[in-house]
Amino acid sequence: MHNSISLKHLYYCIPISLRDGGVNISMSVFYITTPIYYPNARPHIGHAYTTVFADTLARYHRMIGDDTFFLTGTDEHGLKLQRAAEKKGVDPKTFVDEMVVYYKEYWKLLNISYDWFIRTTDDYHVHTVEKMISELHRKGLLYKDRYSGWYCASCEKYYSETEYEVVDDKPHCPIHKKPLEWLEEETYYFKLSEYRDFMLDVLEKTEIVYPKSYAVEVANRLKKEGLRDVSIARPKERVSWGVELPFDREYTVYVWFDALLNYISAIGYPDDLQRFNHYWPAAHHVIGKDILWFHTVIWFSVLKALDIPLPKKVLVHAFLVNRGIKMGKSAGNVISIEYMVDRYGVDGTRYILMRLMNMAKDVDVTQELFDNVYNTELADVYGNLIRRVGVLVKRKLKGRLEPTSVEQGIAEAIENALDSYSKEMERFDVSRALGTAIELLRKGNAYVNETKPWQQSDPSKSLYTLAELIRAATVMLHPVIPSTTSRTAESFGFPITTPKELRLGENGYTVKESPILFKKTG
Repeated sequence: MHNSISLKHLYYCIPISLRDGGVNISMSVFYITTPIYYPNARPHIGHAYTTVFADTLARYHRMIGDDTFFLTGTDEHGLKLQRAAEKKGVDPKTFVDEMVVYYKEYWKLLNISYDWFIRTTDDYHVHTVEKMISELHRKGLLYKDRYSGWYCASCEKYYSETEYEVVDDKPHCPIHKKPLEWLEEETYYFKLSEYRDFMLDVLEKTEIVYPKSYAVEVANRLKKEGLRDVSIARPKERVSWGVELPFDREYTVYVWFDALLNYISAIGYPDDLQRFNHYWPAAHHVIGKDILWFHTVIWFSVLKALDIPLPKKVLVHAFLVNRGIKMGKSAGNVISIEYMVDRYGVDGTRYILMRLMNMAKDVDVTQELFDNVYNTELADVYGNLIRRVGVLVKRKLKGRLEPTSVEQGIAEAIENALDSYSKEMERFDVSRALGTAIELLRKGNAYVNETKPWQQSDPSKSLYTLAELIRAATVMLHPVIPSTTSRTAESFGFPITTPKELRLGENGYTVKESPILFKKTG
């Protein structure tokens, strides 16, 4: 079981009728998940890209008052981890126990505010897997047959002729660019083929998959290739590291089936349906596009087979690529989290990743690109304005700004920016939301140059206008760079509110310091 338990997780073990003294509290619910990661190596910025995105959305929804539950964790079974443990000369459980520590340390370093960290070796999760696969067996949706095909241990997946790449006349994994293995074995199949029409309806008639282009991509593949039954077990003699089939102990559960069930086991399914029903209707899965098939065709079909409603959204993003290839250990092109944090700091790293976040197109990353985002936006725009205004308020007004009216043009710009920001965040477009905040801050820097408060005998209105602009932009930046924005709020003496609660002309300021928030790189 876990080393630690969040208060929120304990809170939702209490019956709803008894919470908060029995008072009926009405609020929106937001449940967000990352994929659970294979702990065969330390996480890199590809993992951070996904995790910081989910964290940003979780922080935004907490900020606006939603009852938010954020899940991440590790996928600890399967052949890939079994082989990694064998290579190191330790048993798989010892290996994953050691590796999970790194994930928790890196997420702590990056200020990831997860509510629960699930491990697929946790007893409650194994219990859910056993019950769910037994239920599929009871319903007659599993059968035993022989299988042969090309297999990638890194993906834990078989590839058909239409999926794999041919290099030097040999089938290769399209993701890991490594030769595939030919395997023949007895296995248990899940009757996935029965759900073709159901899946086409979901993909074509709902908005669950976002952006919609990814749903179209999967639907086109279904129409072209059809839908074949999928192996849902592995012979224990080959893959011993996994959850045993309750009805045939000579087999272990296919790691992807095991892993996908984490999204429901973590919120109580099937034993705590009250808690499950509280969160599941608001489920948002954040994934990279490489695991789209598993999180649509396989996951949705399994849920349908188990009579469980589909999640609210599957949020799919494209890749960070380096030298034209998706970042990964096997490709040898990873950029370490330590490198990023050493160069840009924690919040600088978070900001760069989210400013580059693109759900539709891959982003080819370079140090020059990272430096440009960090220097031109965080250092030159946000950091520069905080420093200039803070110094002027302390020097000209002894650090105190009383509430007054905000210059009309800036007031309109603030209100428009807050409105645009909220709309972009609700559309999950974090990069555009950040761009809205940066454009507002650029207006602030231009306003300083235009009004020249250092030349005014009483610059109260100009500096108050700028402080209000800073407050609004800081609120908008808060889900992405929370440590920096908290320092700004503390330095200027204002609370972090929701964008909709921010009222201009009501907040006074006591500026304690004019911090240098970001030092330029290069």
